[in-house]
Amino acid sequence: MKTVGYAAKSQGSELTEFSFERRDLRNNDVAIEILYCGVCHSDLHAVRNDWGGSKYPLVPGHEIVGKVISVGSDVTKYQQGNTVAVGCMVDSCQSCDQCHNHEEQFCREGMVGTYSGKDRINGEMTQGGYSKHVVVREEFVLSVPKNLELSRVAPLLCAGITTYSPLHKWGVKKGSRVAVVGLGGLGHMAVKNALAMGATVTVIGRTESKKEDAIELGAQHYLVSNNDDEMKNAQSAFDVIIDTIPVKHDLSLYTPLLDIDGTLVIVGQVGPVDELNTVPLLMGRRRVAGSLIGGIAETQQMLDFCGEHNVLPECEMINIDEINTAYERMERSDVRYRFVIDMASIDV
Repeated sequence: MKTVGYAAKSQGSELTEFSFERRDLRNNDVAIEILYCGVCHSDLHAVRNDWGGSKYPLVPGHEIVGKVISVGSDVTKYQQGNTVAVGCMVDSCQSCDQCHNHEEQFCREGMVGTYSGKDRINGEMTQGGYSKHVVVREEFVLSVPKNLELSRVAPLLCAGITTYSPLHKWGVKKGSRVAVVGLGGLGHMAVKNALAMGATVTVIGRTESKKEDAIELGAQHYLVSNNDDEMKNAQSAFDVIIDTIPVKHDLSLYTPLLDIDGTLVIVGQVGPVDELNTVPLLMGRRRVAGSLIGGIAETQQMLDFCGEHNVLPECEMINIDEINTAYERMERSDVRYRFVIDMASIDV
């Protein structure tokens, strides 16, 4: 299948139009015309090879919503015309203990990323959702609740599941006390998901600048991390802290805020953090954990949950030829809170 997208042709280069071919449908494949694709900060890291391993040309995008245009002969769950979604992975071994446990993101052989992954059959590099079409194994295609506003669904496939999964895994429910550190693309979804689960939510920021936004999103409280008195008064105040800060930082600032047996979950920073003071951990049986997206079953659960509670990200729609400007703005945190590309803006 011939298609067109936007790709980085080399490390750190701007994204430009790129024509390429998707693989022929296998018996268990679904071919999708992409309608919307979210813009994730991970896309920018991949384009710049910040984490290593990027290969070029690279078509980013792992927050995909579209419609089915054809299916392989063995496909049973989807048919032409269905509205579907694809997230951060498109394949896994399907045979290891983690895949059997519906945790494909932890596949022992390595899950196949939606872009910059290696196809398990032909070895080619996968290309992402900044394109007009995508071909995906049936097991990694998701259904979209009909009541959700389609143009705002795409960021749920990364920001949504990245924050829903730790809230779900650590048992957040009505009465839980949840803090969210950082109010960006991930943070605002953590706030929305936690509120929908019935939690009391506090947003933690370095200054007062995002207090009004946090309250508008529904957070009941706002805490300024640079205010020593506020931080001292908030000690032992939370059951779960979702840390969305995407750069190296000091976790020891936040661990005393956990109650006994509380958990701080890192979902933002990929890489080192500042040296950790273990005293708060030892004295309160507190934990620091990490979380990586979610399995396919949990991602579908998240979508259904968002459909039931009408949880959607705050989005700014852009055309594909605005993507480089969007990257510049994203670096400045000049977006509330997620860019979504209208793929109707790309020429076939």
